[in-house]
Amino acid sequence: MTDTGARLRELLARDEPLVCPGVHDPLTAAVADAVGFDAVYMTGYGTSLSKIGYPDAGFITMPEMIDNAANIQERVDVPLIADADNGYGNATNVVRTVREYVKAGVGAIHIEDQTFPKRCGHTKGRQVIPREEAVGKIRAAADVRDERSEEFVLIARTDARGTGDGSLDEAIGRVNDFLDAGADVAFVEGPTDGDELRRIGEAVDGPLVYNFVGDLGSSPYVDLDSLDEWGFDLVIFPVASTLSTIANVYADLDAFAEDPVAAMRGIDDAFGETPVGSLHEFSGFPEVVEWEREYLPEEDQDKYSGSLGDDVE
Repeated sequence: MTDTGARLRELLARDEPLVCPGVHDPLTAAVADAVGFDAVYMTGYGTSLSKIGYPDAGFITMPEMIDNAANIQERVDVPLIADADNGYGNATNVVRTVREYVKAGVGAIHIEDQTFPKRCGHTKGRQVIPREEAVGKIRAAADVRDERSEEFVLIARTDARGTGDGSLDEAIGRVNDFLDAGADVAFVEGPTDGDELRRIGEAVDGPLVYNFVGDLGSSPYVDLDSLDEWGFDLVIFPVASTLSTIANVYADLDAFAEDPVAAMRGIDDAFGETPVGSLHEFSGFPEVVEWEREYLPEEDQDKYSGSLGDDVE
């Protein structure tokens, strides 16, 4: 197995919160990796929207999510934390879900206690399954982790705070039960203010995640120093790349509609100001050339002589 889980555990053990930008595909993950983040987070919302064109409302399937996670982890050199929604069924379904994510080589997943179909943790109308059933799903996930990859990090999330009659006490009680059932990290979705975050830090007996969604949802903007003080070990920004992609592509294509040539020049100039090199360099063409030189017949290199196009060596 890969060592992404072990590397992630080392990062979580540091004295400061681990900050993970959300990515929704291998391309946005490669950008985050190039910037220099220590780990990245695969957003379920962004994956659903970018891969199948639907919102985070239970439409995307387990194989589609795992396929995206595997491709992202293959593309980056840092551990990936992946959204595994509600495990795509009951506890027996969770067994296969966790096995597949372990095979994908990711460093961690989080599983939530929502009913099916689930929805974004910052929209109205969420419901959660009974606590006993949810604990059974986490026990199943922990057993698979112990059997298949002990360093794999299991994050257990509750959406109980955001249900119609949800309370913070119920959410805290659930994640403490999840930790007792074998989860490595606790994730209370949807705290509404700093006081609730402080209470979570005081009452939860284990490492903590904060889901920094900004204006998309109900969780507040909080500075990292406060989150560190309150005991949060991991801060994910799930829709960072997705919102950035939509905003920047919209702006560029809006300009493109007015003057395509000038807009294309502006896009080229903006790309040239980044430190990633050319598009061919960033995408990995030089490595492909190295593979050709190493493994293909020598005469196969003749195709480069006198041919037109950008130099990809």
